[in-house]
Amino acid sequence: QVQLVESGGGLVQPGGSLRLSCAASGSISSNNYMAWYRQAPGKQRELVAQITSGGNSNYADSVKGRFTISRDNAKNTLYLQMNSLKPEDTAVYYCRLTTFPYIYWGQGTQVTVSS
Repeated sequence: QVQLVESGGGLVQPGGSLRLSCAASGSISSNNYMAWYRQAPGKQRELVAQITSGGNSNYADSVKGRFTISRDNAKNTLYLQMNSLKPEDTAVYYCRLTTFPYIYWGQGTQVTVSS
């Protein structure tokens, strides 16, 4: 069984930065990709960024140039560096691991951007 545990969320002022982490444990295939999603109140969950086990990544247009996704395969840990945060980035951020045919989700971590 795979478990994902996110951390690093919190309250930050507009223009500030946060770094989210997602630690994966359990039996994890080396052929996988990981992603960050977010869900704001009253909105659908949306993809923020994803990265393959080989390090190829892509981003939602709304976060390009501000967020950076990375991973440490030796530690089975996913990161999301978020800079220049805006109030519209406020959401619960979820980590997702895909290793065919399975998909695993973390419990989410709240990010609130407010002055």
